[in-house]
Amino acid sequence: MKIAVIGAGNWGINLVRNLNELGVLSHVAESVAGLRDRVRSETGGIELLDDYRPLLDMDIDGVAIATPVPTHACIAGDFLAAGKDVFVEKPMTFTVAEAEELVEKAKQYNRILMVGHLLLYQPAIEWIKDFLDAGKLGRLFSFHQERMKLGRARPTENVLWSLGVHDVAVLLYLCGCAPVATSFSGHCGLQEDIADDTYLHMEFPGKLKAHLHNSWLWPENRRRLTVVGEKGMLVYDEVAQNVILHRKTINSDLENQDEGEEVVFEGSGQPLRLEMEHFIGCINTRAIPRSDGMNGLDVVRVLESAKEC
Repeated sequence: MKIAVIGAGNWGINLVRNLNELGVLSHVAESVAGLRDRVRSETGGIELLDDYRPLLDMDIDGVAIATPVPTHACIAGDFLAAGKDVFVEKPMTFTVAEAEELVEKAKQYNRILMVGHLLLYQPAIEWIKDFLDAGKLGRLFSFHQERMKLGRARPTENVLWSLGVHDVAVLLYLCGCAPVATSFSGHCGLQEDIADDTYLHMEFPGKLKAHLHNSWLWPENRRRLTVVGEKGMLVYDEVAQNVILHRKTINSDLENQDEGEEVVFEGSGQPLRLEMEHFIGCINTRAIPRSDGMNGLDVVRVLESAKEC
């Protein structure tokens, strides 16, 4: 198998390393000479290009795109039309219209379209999905996702688009569908029109609610998911990499019940490696990726519905 990487910057170099270690990296296209030098020092004989367009006519199976988001629609669309399978980093596009066009192109040309929603390949998230689908928490009431830290403020996108894309993807995955309604609020402290602290609220069928708090202006690194159900609560601490089941409920008589807590999952895999293995597997078997184009489109729809402050 031959997979090329387009873009070898801060995140793209991680795709390069993983695909090279998996033995499928064939080419790397990167316009910045210094970044090409870094790739050369790490990969040896991999063919390097300063432009991705020659790859369109080459005998490769797929591409992994890690370029700036405004270029995703054009580059991914070109490779789908050229008959190549495509992995594109998150968010898939900046607009719903562009995302819809990519999904249609993937169908038209019968190609794999996979989006880099990395957390969907985190073993803890897979464990939580199986636990919830098995009904072990009973009827689900709400999801609460937090991703906050003293982060890198962006001049062109708010913190939801910067930090919250993975979280939105996880919430849609765990809920099993797209929301029927959303609301959004944000605070612009550092810049006049760019929110650095945001709250996104989503409503799903069956009165299930999900709430997401993102901030890059926060005193501590907090990455946590809490799931509240009728039989207890789950807390996934992404920093500690564990899932705790709290056997705490309120019964029909409005009496508190607390039967203690238990660590039910510990440890983490290498989600990026697992994600790349999944992409390779989908190319081989023609299976629909867990984070396919429709998943990417649903996430972009939620992001676009969130109005700027």
